[in-house]
Amino acid sequence: MRLAQRGHEVTVYNRAPFNPCREKNFEGVRLVRLPTLPTKATDTLVHGGICTLHALARADGAVLYYCGVGNACWMRLARLWGRVALLNVDGADFARAKWSGFGRWWLRQSERWAGGASRVIADNREIQKRYLREHGIDAEFIPYGTRLLEADPGRGELERLGLKTKEFFLYVSRLTPENGALEVIRGYRQSGSTLPLVVVGDEPYEKGYLARLRAEAEGCPQILFTGYLFGEGYRQLSWHARAFFLGSAFDATRPVLLEQMGAGGCVVLQEVPGNREIAGEAAWWVDPDDPVRGFAEAFRALTGDAARAAALGLAARERVRTRYDWERVTSQYEELFQKLLAPSSGDFPARPRGDFTENPH
Repeated sequence: MRLAQRGHEVTVYNRAPFNPCREKNFEGVRLVRLPTLPTKATDTLVHGGICTLHALARADGAVLYYCGVGNACWMRLARLWGRVALLNVDGADFARAKWSGFGRWWLRQSERWAGGASRVIADNREIQKRYLREHGIDAEFIPYGTRLLEADPGRGELERLGLKTKEFFLYVSRLTPENGALEVIRGYRQSGSTLPLVVVGDEPYEKGYLARLRAEAEGCPQILFTGYLFGEGYRQLSWHARAFFLGSAFDATRPVLLEQMGAGGCVVLQEVPGNREIAGEAAWWVDPDDPVRGFAEAFRALTGDAARAAALGLAARERVRTRYDWERVTSQYEELFQKLLAPSSGDFPARPRGDFTENPH
């Protein structure tokens, strides 16, 4: 969106089964919905290929930007067609509990294939270090960004759920094992907290794990499952929660973490290097060797100490303001795109204007 505001032509590809939006344009960004094969093992690969062919058929897409290492196999094809191909990589996707067999093998291989990109981009220093150490790939570090939530977005969602401002805890993520919802729920139950825990998220490919979460929460009406929640409802819960709990111990940048910090929320995190890089001293830290006990202690302490939660929330907002501003991040991307399009870059001839095509995961 910000690239479009700066005069560049931007196309974003969306997966038709999962994105119901039929609009052709959003704030200057062209939207294209294309199909996929919606299974856990084939979704990213198939959709990435279809989007690549669609983009290569166009004459005006100078840069193809891919999110997710599972798309790495398309890098050399894009470059053979004379395009700059950028690949944004996340944490060690192959190690996530939801993957096994072919899916795990493919993601391991994809990390090796990532070197076929014009440039690999890491939004976390720990990811950057790992790709250099394990694959000899010198990734470009460009952090993720977020918007600051500056004003109360309202309380309609709180009223719907029967909540009071700053009198509940929040968990938001895809409900997959590596995101730690089970550990957070177990910690909550052990804590004896009297404040509700709101669990926002879902995952169509993890029905068994969802059943485990609901079984763990059985008999505790203070644990509320909302399913997916976006827009104003999500922002309202973010603004009014006393604290946000992130269960993940992966060394990666979680956009949801930046969003919660940008909303001025107290964040409770497992103390791994990737999380520490983002939050610094502006978080409540939990020992990753015993996260359930650590989460229980955090729930218990923050239930009785709203002032401490508020102070950590203010520190988190300030850290986001100074380190993860979208305008600064956009400038870094713009500079990289233009450098790779310059005749002296050794990649491809410059084009008359920057046209950026994105394939988000």
